[in-house]
Amino acid sequence: MDKADIAGDYIEQSIELALENQRNRTTATSDDPHCEECGVEIPAKRREALPGCPTCVDCQQLLEAKTRNYR
Repeated sequence: MDKADIAGDYIEQSIELALENQRNRTTATSDDPHCEECGVEIPAKRREALPGCPTCVDCQQLLEAKTRNYR
């Protein structure tokens, strides 16, 4: 197995893990009104607009910024 094969396997595993994580986040529903990242109460309007959302706006923006930086 050469370096290209190892890299290809690593990329494939990373993609599968990311897809599984996204599936879990998308299908998860939470009645907890608190952000899973920082613990702050998620505003009712956000919870109504995005039922089951696990994060407050600030934490979601940070998570999205981190995701953009890894692409």
